[in-house]
This record gives sequence, structure tokens and C-alpha cells, in this order.
Amino acid sequence: MRRTFEEAMEHRRSYYSIGSDSPVLDEEVVHIIRQAVKNVPSAFNSQSTRIVLLLGDEHTKLWNIVKETLKKMISAEAFVQTEAKIDGCFASGHGTVLFFEDTSAVKKLQEAFPAYQDRFPTWSQHTSAMHQFAIWTMLEDLGLGATLQHYNPLIDEEVRHTWKLPKEWELIAEMPFGMPTAEPGGKEFLDLSERIKIFR
Repeated sequence: MRRTFEEAMEHRRSYYSIGSDSPVLDEEVVHIIRQAVKNVPSAFNSQSTRIVLLLGDEHTKLWNIVKETLKKMISAEAFVQTEAKIDGCFASGHGTVLFFEDTSAVKKLQEAFPAYQDRFPTWSQHTSAMHQFAIWTMLEDLGLGATLQHYNPLIDEEVRHTWKLPKEWELIAEMPFGMPTAEPGGKEFLDLSERIKIFR
């Protein structure tokens, strides 16, 4: 049974224990990504979000890049824990969604609307965030677990080089996903009265 939007939003969580199996065909993942990219709104209809979906060996390749990059930056002792987390929480999954923003689209808007030029980079981030939320929620609705990671900008150049992506594509986040192999951790909520004000 399909969930309502409210139910899907409530069930979306961070899954740090995922396996390489998938309860759905890869084409269903491709479908929800296409739906999100087509229908999620963007400031001034910039349509600036770009997505790269990595599956199979390409997914593994990404997390090897992350490990090799971090290995050069931290101590051998610290890397042992880092490698274990990457292998057990991210590389162990079925695939990864990479979220980019096309900076050339942002620059065009800055030139066309100079009064707002300082705001367009922020609005671009808002656009990316909406895509992240939509895809994350729809992945969960398919029975997949996911998290949102931020190894950028450390891996940006190697990612761009490996998959021959345009230099204007700025990496925003990485979303590994796969079959959940354990329940997500608990989540605490602030009192909503501290976060919402209603005036009638």
C-alpha cells in the first residue's frame, strides 16, 4: 500500500546499516530520480540540480575515492575507524546518488537579475536540498535505506575527473542507499512550541 506524503515524510530516516541487495529493480530508482529532477521546484525555475546515479562497480569506485582521499589526510590510527565506517555504512550499499548544482545556471540568473545576485547561490542550495529530501523520501518509500553524506569538497576533483563531469557541476552531497540491515537509531524532537509560532 502506498503511503501518503505525510506518512512517507515521517518514515524517512538515516539508515547507517545497509546491504548491497535491493527490494526493487534499478529502473525504479532511476524513475524516482527522473520524477524528482523534473518536478521538484527551483528558484526562478533555474532547474540547476544535476544528479549522478552510481550503481555496482561505479558505486564501489566512489567510496574507494573517499577512502583514498581521507587516507592521505588523517593518521593511520584514525583511518582504521574511518575505513570501517565507510565500508560498513556507505560502500556496503547498493548505490549512491550524487547531488550537484550547475553553477553556470546560477551565474546566468545572477547576470539576468543583478539585484538578487548575492542570493542565487543560497537559493541554489535550497533547490538542491529539496531534491535531496524528495529522493531520500522516495527511496525510503521503495524499501531502501539511505543517509546523506558530505565528503565534498575533498573528493570533488577526483569525482569530476573519474566520471568526466562538467567543471561547472558543484558537488553538494552524496546519498548511499541499500537494503536496510538494521533499524535506524532513535530520534529526539524539540518541543514544537519552540519551533512554530501561530498568529490568528
